[in-house]
Amino acid sequence: MMESGTSVTYTIEDSDELLLTQYSRTGERKLFETLMRRYEREIFSFLRRYLGRDDLADDAFQGTFLQVHLKCAQFDSARRFRPWLYAIATNQAIDVQRKVGRRKMVSLDHSSLGQDNRPVSWADQLVADGPSPARIAEDHEHSHWVREAVTNLGESLELVIQLVYFQGLKYREAAEVLAIPVGTVKSRVNAAITRLAMQWHESQADEVSTAE
Repeated sequence: MMESGTSVTYTIEDSDELLLTQYSRTGERKLFETLMRRYEREIFSFLRRYLGRDDLADDAFQGTFLQVHLKCAQFDSARRFRPWLYAIATNQAIDVQRKVGRRKMVSLDHSSLGQDNRPVSWADQLVADGPSPARIAEDHEHSHWVREAVTNLGESLELVIQLVYFQGLKYREAAEVLAIPVGTVKSRVNAAITRLAMQWHESQADEVSTAE
């Protein structure tokens, strides 16, 4: 139970888990604000990318931290805060998405240019040697086609790609967020990459046929 008004001593080096535990116990607003500042850009970026609109992301963002406030007493201090926060944010995003209806499915016929100036699909980059998928995703995070391509995967595959590749969560963290086994996360990532690659190559074959 919160003890509102209780003065708390803390430092910016304190762990997320400690800050939330202290906030749950004392209700000290500065503790909550510190947690928000640590994660506001990261979480909003995740929600914006998943939902595709600033207004929807803002709704989900506000809902996320409202739930953090409401559920702080339920937090198990033996757990890590970040996966717990992402689990809340993911649920909020899904709720918002379902209220407004599924986003329009769009074409995967988009690419970036490789070093030889030839088109290289995001799916190909994910399975190729070179920069890590997280780096690739970061480099392309402002590219409209990346978000559109991932949107076509469907909810279960899209979420693992968003969490693992764009947000940089480890497989075990993504598993904790989604409440599924680590093996399921890995299989969904592989399925997503395979689907992206197949659709990309099919789209390229169609373009060649049309050109002929």
